[in-house]
Amino acid sequence: MNKKVDILVVGAGPAGMVSAVTARRYYPDKDILVIKNVANGCIPCGIPYMFYSLKNPQDNILGADGLIKNKIEVAVDEGLKVDREKKSIVTKKADEYVYEKLILATGSSPVIPKIPGIDKKGVYPIYKDMDYLKTCIEEIKNTKSVLIIGGGFIGVEFADEISKIQGINVYLVEALPRLLANSFDQDFSFSVEEKLKNKGVKIILGTKVVEISGKDKVEEVRLENGEKLKVESIILGIGALPDTKLATDAGLDLGKGKGIWADEYMRTTDPDIFAVGDCAGKRDFYTRRDITVMLASTATAEARVAGANLYQLKVVRENKGTIAIYSTYVDGLVLGSAGLTETSAKREGFEIIVGNTEGVDKHPKGLPGANKIKVRLIFSKTSGILMGGQVFGGISAGEMINIIGMAIQKRVSITELETLQMATHPYLTSAPTIYPIVLAAQDASGKV
Repeated sequence: MNKKVDILVVGAGPAGMVSAVTARRYYPDKDILVIKNVANGCIPCGIPYMFYSLKNPQDNILGADGLIKNKIEVAVDEGLKVDREKKSIVTKKADEYVYEKLILATGSSPVIPKIPGIDKKGVYPIYKDMDYLKTCIEEIKNTKSVLIIGGGFIGVEFADEISKIQGINVYLVEALPRLLANSFDQDFSFSVEEKLKNKGVKIILGTKVVEISGKDKVEEVRLENGEKLKVESIILGIGALPDTKLATDAGLDLGKGKGIWADEYMRTTDPDIFAVGDCAGKRDFYTRRDITVMLASTATAEARVAGANLYQLKVVRENKGTIAIYSTYVDGLVLGSAGLTETSAKREGFEIIVGNTEGVDKHPKGLPGANKIKVRLIFSKTSGILMGGQVFGGISAGEMINIIGMAIQKRVSITELETLQMATHPYLTSAPTIYPIVLAAQDASGKV
C-alpha cells in the first residue's frame, strides 16, 4: 500500500499521541496518521502499579481513543526506513507512507546489561507493551523472591509495589552508594531507604550483579561483593536508551547524549522531521550540556511544542532547556525534585546558597492525615535566582514541586519566593504563616 499523509507520527506513547492531538488543534485541515508498533501500549509511569495498586493491570492501558476522537488515523505497524528525498517511510508490513511533516516519537528501550545469564527465563526487562507486561506480572507473582536491579525511580517504585504482595521476598541492588542518587541529596535518599526497609525490602548498595545462574531459569545471582542471593525472578530497572535507529539510518544527527539532535522547536537537521520524547536529545536548563532525561512530562511538553510548530512557528518556546522535574511515591511518602540538587550544583561548579525548612503539610498539625514536609531550595549566591529544589512529605508535595519547577523556569529570585502569594486551607496545605517554600527562601536569604 502506498499512502500520502500530511503529518505522519511514528510512535504512540505519550509524546506521539500528544504531538498528533496538538497538530490537529493547530492544523485542523491536515491529514494525520500515527504508526504504533504495539497493539496495546501502556501508560509508562503506571507500570509499577500494575502489580498491586491497580487491581486490574489492563486499567493501565494507553488506548487510542484520544486519537480517534480527534479524527487521527492509527496504524499498528513499525517504521523500518525513512527516505528523506522521497519524504516517505517504509514499514514492516511493506506499506509506504509519503509525508509532508514527520514526527519521530520512537521512545526508548530498556538497558540490558551484559551479565552472564541475563537471557535466562525469569529475567524481565520492562517493555511498554501491555500484553508482555501482563505475562510478566502473572509470572512474577507466582515466584517467592524477586530481585530488582537499579535503585532509581522505577526500581524504587517496583520494590514498593511488589513488597505489598504477601509471600514474595524483595531484593533491591543498586551500584551507587544510595538510592535515587542522581535526583536527590543524601538525606532525601535516606528517607526512601528507611521506608523500603521498614516494608521488608532488602536493599544492597554499592555493588553490582555480576552473574545470573540456574539451569534454564533464574535460581541465583552473584554480586560484585561476593554475596550470593537465591532468587526466582529479576526485574531490570536500570534505565533506558533512546531508540534512534530509524533516525540514524536516515542520516539524522545525534547529540552527545545519544538522543536525536533537535533544536528548541524539536526540529532535527531535516526541517521536515521533528523528534520528541525519549528518542530526542535533551539539554540541561542551566549548562546546556546534553543530558539523558526520560520523563513523560518532558516528552509531552516537547510534543506540544512540535505539534504546534510543524508548518510555522506559532508557539514561541520560553523554556529553552530541560529542567528535569521528578516525583515519586513510596508507601505514602512523596518525593519531588526539580533542577539542580545541592550535590549536582556543586559538582557543576556553581556558587550556591541553600535554604531548608521542615514543617507539617496541614494546619493545625493535629488534623487527621497530617504529614511532615521538608523543602530544600538551591539558589545562585550572586544573582539569587532559584536553580533547584527538593520536597518530601504527603500528597501535597507532588504539586509543590511543580511550583518550584515553574519558579526555576521563570528564573524567580529569593525575594520573589519570600513574598510568594499562595492559597491555603487547613486540610490542603501548610499554614500561610509558615508556608514551606517561603520559609526555605527566607532561610537562604539569611545566608546571602
